Amino acid sequence: MYQVQSILNQHKRNLQLELLAGKAGLNRKIRKPEVHRPGLSLTGYMKNFIKSRIFLFGRGEIQYLKELSAEIRFERLKAMLTNSTPAVFLSRKMRPLKELLVICEQNNIPLFQSKMHTVDLFSKLTLLLSDEFCPSVTLHGTLIEVFGVGVLIKGESSVGKSEAALGLIERGHRLISDDVVKVRKKEGSFLIGEGPELTRHLMEIRGIGIINVANLYGAVCVRPDKGLDIVVQLEEWDDQHFYDRVGLEEKYTDILDINIPFHLLPVKPGRDVILLIETIALNHRLKGMGYNSAKEFNMKLLETLAKRKRKIRQSSPLKEKT
Repeated sequence: MYQVQSILNQHKRNLQLELLAGKAGLNRKIRKPEVHRPGLSLTGYMKNFIKSRIFLFGRGEIQYLKELSAEIRFERLKAMLTNSTPAVFLSRKMRPLKELLVICEQNNIPLFQSKMHTVDLFSKLTLLLSDEFCPSVTLHGTLIEVFGVGVLIKGESSVGKSEAALGLIERGHRLISDDVVKVRKKEGSFLIGEGPELTRHLMEIRGIGIINVANLYGAVCVRPDKGLDIVVQLEEWDDQHFYDRVGLEEKYTDILDINIPFHLLPVKPGRDVILLIETIALNHRLKGMGYNSAKEFNMKLLETLAKRKRKIRQSSPLKEKT
């Protein structure tokens, strides 16, 4: 569960935060990815009011509270801020009201002050909470950017995933994560893959050990995250297995309820796996632009067969006359 402490640790500089009160409540859990600017609730209207959201006070809210008497101000804020409130933010580096400081300190509600404008702070808080609360899954594989396409290379242990990824990096493609890939579902429609902070830019190669790709090949060969576009499954070549040789039937795999194009790539001595993965990525880009090689070939084949049938029908009456 995401905690208020995580916001302070990860985004203190980005959000320009300073903790004013409620330090004892930094371990509070954030249960809703929502930021609320109290409006009607400041007037005393509390119907349908949700207390488990983060509250953001801007210039308008503070000026309105200042016009109230100290007693009413204290009652309104106390009714809003309870043990369910994760945190309170003040924008534009405004000085906190005395009543706000007292209530936050008494209830151990973290009170933050930011130099940012209210709209900017609201947008950034909403975005970071949305990222943290979006559905995610951890997959075993290696994520590489190949010609701008996010390729997740999967397969059994020792099948050659990391070796194939290393060969792609040597050709100028970029590593996102090796061995462990955390995939997030953004906006309910697309997937983003990234690696753990601990193993970022690192690869494990059997017989060599741990290598730092950024140090060996340069920072241009790594990136922190990438959209997941296709999945390539490596497997040992099986003579008993029928492998698709045309590619007319497109296959998909389900990741977080999103269908991702799937390719099964058999591996055996003599096959250039790196070149094949590059070809898969380029072919995926062509399909995105509306060109499908397999379908075009199928159309030409059907047209050729149709022409031959017409020729046979046209020539058959002549044979009957003779």
